Amino acid sequence: MSRDTHPGVQCPHCQSHLALVPVPATAATTAAPGPAPPVVLLKEEWTPPPVAEVLAVYAGRVKDTATAMRGAARVRESLNRARAVTAQRRAAQKAARQTPKSA
Repeated sequence: MSRDTHPGVQCPHCQSHLALVPVPATAATTAAPGPAPPVVLLKEEWTPPPVAEVLAVYAGRVKDTATAMRGAARVRESLNRARAVTAQRRAAQKAARQTPKSA
């Protein structure tokens, strides 16, 4: 993200953007004469855009929600099938390891 689109100062530790907040005029007038009051820095709440939307912009197309939903459903279905197969395999291995107790 460029500084042109998101101006401000960044935290040197976490790289989050900081917003400059002016000190209220009443606090500045009641303070004793001397050095300028410190500037208060507040952490700005910022979340990045969804990855699919960012990649769609770079690919030169718009995010198609219907296609994305179908793709996500196919992935979920595949994961569920893989989990079921794994559970069956583990059950078979567990049954094979258990030997019947002799009387």
